[in-house]
Amino acid sequence: MASSSYISLMDLASGDMFNSPQTPERISRVMTVPVDGGITDDGDFDSLSSECCEKTIIVANFLPLQAQKDIKSGQWLFSFDEDSLLLQMKDGFSSDTIVVYVGSLKVDVDPKEQEEVSKTLLEEFNCVPTFLPPDLQKKFYHGFCKQYLWPLFHYMLPMCADYGNRFDRLHWQAYLSANKIFADKIIEVTNPEKDYVWVHDYHLMALPTFLRKHFHRVKLGFFLHSPFPSSEIYRTLPVREEILKALLNADLIGFHTFDYARHFLTCCSRILGLDHESKRGHIGLDYFGRTVYMKILPVGIHMGQLQSSLNHPSSSTKVKEIVAKFNGKRIIIGVDDMDIFKGISLKVLAMEQLLQQHPELQGKVVLIQIVNPARSTGKDVQEAKREIYESTERINDVFGFPGYEPVVLIDRCVPFYEKAAYYACAECCIVNAVRDGMNLVPYKYIVCRQGTSRMDEALQIAPESPRTSMLVVSEFIGCSPSLSGAIRVNPWNIDAVADALNMAITMPGVEKQIRHEKHYRYVSSHDVAYWSQSFMQDLERACKEHYNRHCWGFGFGLSFRILSISPSFRKLSIDHILSVHRRTCRRAIFLDYDGTVVPHSSIIKSPGPEVILFMNSICSDPKNTVFIVSGRGKNSLSDWFAQCENLGIAAEHGYFIRWNRRSEWETFPIAIDFGWKRIAEPVMQLYTEATDGSFIESKESALVWHHQDADPDFGSSQAKELLDHLENVLANEPVVVKRGHQIVEGVTKGLVAKKVLSTMISNGEPPDFVLCVGDDRSDEDMFESISNTAYISSLPVSPEIFACTIGQKPSKARYYLDDTVDVLKLLSGLTGASSSTTSTSNTETEVSFESCA
Repeated sequence: MASSSYISLMDLASGDMFNSPQTPERISRVMTVPVDGGITDDGDFDSLSSECCEKTIIVANFLPLQAQKDIKSGQWLFSFDEDSLLLQMKDGFSSDTIVVYVGSLKVDVDPKEQEEVSKTLLEEFNCVPTFLPPDLQKKFYHGFCKQYLWPLFHYMLPMCADYGNRFDRLHWQAYLSANKIFADKIIEVTNPEKDYVWVHDYHLMALPTFLRKHFHRVKLGFFLHSPFPSSEIYRTLPVREEILKALLNADLIGFHTFDYARHFLTCCSRILGLDHESKRGHIGLDYFGRTVYMKILPVGIHMGQLQSSLNHPSSSTKVKEIVAKFNGKRIIIGVDDMDIFKGISLKVLAMEQLLQQHPELQGKVVLIQIVNPARSTGKDVQEAKREIYESTERINDVFGFPGYEPVVLIDRCVPFYEKAAYYACAECCIVNAVRDGMNLVPYKYIVCRQGTSRMDEALQIAPESPRTSMLVVSEFIGCSPSLSGAIRVNPWNIDAVADALNMAITMPGVEKQIRHEKHYRYVSSHDVAYWSQSFMQDLERACKEHYNRHCWGFGFGLSFRILSISPSFRKLSIDHILSVHRRTCRRAIFLDYDGTVVPHSSIIKSPGPEVILFMNSICSDPKNTVFIVSGRGKNSLSDWFAQCENLGIAAEHGYFIRWNRRSEWETFPIAIDFGWKRIAEPVMQLYTEATDGSFIESKESALVWHHQDADPDFGSSQAKELLDHLENVLANEPVVVKRGHQIVEGVTKGLVAKKVLSTMISNGEPPDFVLCVGDDRSDEDMFESISNTAYISSLPVSPEIFACTIGQKPSKARYYLDDTVDVLKLLSGLTGASSSTTSTSNTETEVSFESCA
């Protein structure tokens, strides 16, 4: 049941985020929700089928289908697209998994036919089409996705209108509307209790929010197939926070390379203030009690399909044509889409440089460049195409002669069997993209060079003959890190690319063979089935704790998120704690200072008059033992609370303790020898000098390194490095090195609570009420200490324990308060209760003592 504190948030979050066009007809659901009296999810279910099996819902912009309409009969003809990655990835799923696809068709379907087409696709292909209105499709796909988001993710800023479109709020609204339609279709076919949903690519980055809003516990994975840009580029996006928050509603986010994941994590740190950590080899972000995991694994190819293409009769025929046409010439192959990021023109210029620098290669080397049709339209694509043709014509005029063209452009839709033939004949493959998410061309080339028996026959080579291949790849493409035997180049450095091409074609055969074998082992073992299976295994692991947590949704629009908490973790009820307070007699109260009594954002760090009033009132009750436990120095705290006569203070996280204003400061009996400071301070000084915005705070018992004013990423990185450095140099010293919130210091608050409680017990006043309130990592030691049964188990009656953290986050505490305002409300309530108790004890002493006996 939701606590009363969440009722308003849940009501606010339940409204529609955006008014968007709906798909024409709701289709019958494939799955049913088991009625077992367990935890139910949000949303109503209608038209449920009796079938109940686990499904994987694969969601992408386009369905893995080919569609055409028969002109004579007017009937739609559909077939699976065997080249589609979405179809190939099924090989990584178990045989009993039902796979349902959600996406758009690449053709327009008349609204009158959409219901019938939907039924046909669901029944025959397990496909659920999302029919976007033409105007919405244009603004969503060609507007926001291809003309704005895609260039930005490939590091192209819209500095002027001629190169890339500026941000258009209407296109952004279309993007959201399209994502909402996709989410509606997923909801219709998903059983959140059993099914997994896997969303693909940048077209649908807002979808996780819409889906999570409806199904709080949906098992949701997302994989980005494009680059994720560095934070300097991404932060120019006007809706940068909305997209990050939407992605964080997934359980697992996948990237092709560590660089892409690192950029995403940096953006989360800089924009949202989130830190990540590695948990047993898995990178995770703690986000409102949920752990959002990162998956780093490049996609692979479908080995079976490639080998089938090589064995296709048309491939053998084409190989013979190529061998005859380019007899005696060494072939360099390039296969790229026609767009501005594939670096085709740079590749052609490198070929020109190669021929200029090595005249002996003229007439002997040919670059065959296959250009796939452009996926987007625009002035930039037309200019890139014109530049490629002009450069090719110039090079062929200068270096060509009858029967020889150094650059051969094939600018048409080329079937894969024909590409496979070119791959098999080429000594070298060059992928020169200036920025690309993954690019599987090198993988396909390697497999084709490995060949098959039928391809060997066409090439007239012996089956047992050694295989060779050479790759020249851009260092800015996703597959580059996995191809350690390739020659990596900066595509902008035309001289270096030309040198790489020369090295590739003149390299000794033995070395080519070694490089090829190394690549083939990797490509054949890391195919698309391995990729999809690995992702699904990690998604299952990421979701295994779903039903061990309570989930509440809150926030508006794309700021909607889920608060996931332990069933025992709840907001501290002031009424409840006051009720317990009234019936207890010996109370221990521990309060953190910064972030608890005084907000971190406050410029004035001293306590206000309201706090002093509350403290004096609570401390005036003889049944209360109250301590402020802080990392601050004893001088500051004693000055600030000079008016509080009966308040105990634990300064520097408990190294100095004073039971009240009249008592002397006690030093905790540890680390009396401060010789470790002479070792630690020079190390910390080095990091301070190297980290702009950091500083050292020197205390009597500790040295504290603050980095809250430093660059967030650099400061966090330096703090981790300093922590490791100090642990090494102080390994044999009587001091503990701990990391707090944007600080690194060497003490613990847990010993304070233990000392106070143990003293109360030894004095014959065992506590029956313990309250501890704090906001950061250092307070977790107190929460753990007050719950320690080592010294509580001996008590005749277990005390009522209230460990309370500030903010809704994972904690060792069982309770939380939202902020310092809530803390002051709590102190106000305790003030009233203490005043009432004090008054009663003065007039009814005998009754009070009897009730406490």
